[in-house]
Amino acid sequence: MKPQVLKGFRDYAPEEMMARQLMLDKVRAVFESFGYMPLHTPALEYSEILLGKYGDEGEKLLYRFLDNGGRDVALRYDLTVPLARFVGMNPTMRWPFRRYQIAPVWRAERPQRGRFREFYQCDADLIGIDSPQADAECILIDCGVMAALEMEEFTIQINHRGYLDGLLEAQGIGPTQVVPVMRVLDKVDKVSRDSMREMLAQLGLGSGQVDVLAALGDITGDHAARLRGGLELAAGSDKARLAVERLEQVLALVEASAADAPVQFAPSVARGLDYYTGIVYETFLPARYGVGSVMSGGRYNNLLGSMANREIPAVGISLGIDRLLSALASSEGGQTATVTRVMVCTMAGNEIDAARVAARLRQELPAGGNGVELYPTDDKIKKQFDYANKRGIGFVVMVGAEEAAQKKVALKNFETGEQVVVSEDELATRIIGSQPA
Repeated sequence: MKPQVLKGFRDYAPEEMMARQLMLDKVRAVFESFGYMPLHTPALEYSEILLGKYGDEGEKLLYRFLDNGGRDVALRYDLTVPLARFVGMNPTMRWPFRRYQIAPVWRAERPQRGRFREFYQCDADLIGIDSPQADAECILIDCGVMAALEMEEFTIQINHRGYLDGLLEAQGIGPTQVVPVMRVLDKVDKVSRDSMREMLAQLGLGSGQVDVLAALGDITGDHAARLRGGLELAAGSDKARLAVERLEQVLALVEASAADAPVQFAPSVARGLDYYTGIVYETFLPARYGVGSVMSGGRYNNLLGSMANREIPAVGISLGIDRLLSALASSEGGQTATVTRVMVCTMAGNEIDAARVAARLRQELPAGGNGVELYPTDDKIKKQFDYANKRGIGFVVMVGAEEAAQKKVALKNFETGEQVVVSEDELATRIIGSQPA
């Protein structure tokens, strides 16, 4: 049998898992700084829980099957619908309810760079409150995550489904055409203007309607100019006007908290899923990363209510972990990730002293990124150094016979090249005080 994985799935080597874990630690810290707490839901749901939530195209991507008990089940497509099911099963929870979840989801779509059939999502949602402040909070979390990951080049594009609804109504586009048209509009930055016109025409729109919708991609300027241009295209629609007023409030709140946040009104952003009802947003990296949107989300006031039999407003944001990891690997040039900060060499005849020093360092160094490895055999010192260097280990400790007799060790800093002899008592302090970046 040939060892292989299913198309669209992949293994993650320890170095890759370390990079993922380090990234998610930073993301969790941002979520928790806003008061969000973790939630876990099962990978499998009854199919009826998931069906009718993602549109026809989304449902085609469900991994759906009968389990051994004959139950109709499916692997979760995202983390939002399971959240809705959880809220529906817990009617006494207090609002606002802030939760985050980091877990795998499954979609049977065509694999491409940075996109797999099994991938992790990382969601933060604020439940029970419908306000501009709640909408703005998700955008600020987005900015906080990108800052924590040191991704300086990104753009957050926001819109409001109410604006698009008002625009389409003003253009006489009927209810059956709304979702297909929005899916085309959501591709405005991915296809040529001619291709967009052709796709809209194929949906049965007239030339005048096509002209107006295609013009959404031509709106430019600052916040005020973009919002004004959007209203002009919506031909005085009250629904569009109210949506723009909400966007003005959200943008003002974001600017008050993060004046340099790269947020802009993008009237063509629709988000493909049917359950969005208000603000929607997408976060993009420059084209050279080749990963497209890395964070997205919006307001979905009806989804939770459909499972709780009452109206429950909600807004959230989701981070595409694998896409962002791909971008980070590209920007960092494939740097090695390791949990090990110090390696203690094993030298012939001094195995006991080396083991003792390694054990002491594990007790004295603070947790988190300060792992201590003991090289497991007395290979030549050059081979041990090569191993540490290739692993990206910052410090190497050598315990020779002479040093051991004096309770001293030789400490080499691989980043600076400095090598000194220090006492065992000051070793941990020395490492902490001169830790490589």
